[in-house]
Amino acid sequence: MVRTVIIPSDTDIHLSIGKEYVGKPIEITYLAVDELESKAAPKKSMADFWNTISDETAAKLHDNVKKMRN
Repeated sequence: MVRTVIIPSDTDIHLSIGKEYVGKPIEITYLAVDELESKAAPKKSMADFWNTISDETAAKLHDNVKKMRN
């Protein structure tokens, strides 16, 4: 696998691939690095899971969290 970051000076990019990739399906994706950084997933808290698990499961989870913190 080859992964690199470039700064293009034109709208065209020439890509040479290794012989081991010839005849195989390959994926090519491009995006601006700053686009990746600005779309970081928001952090979740326990409140985000309210009403998605049963009260019994929530109690068990809460007990486990207490034990880990101690």
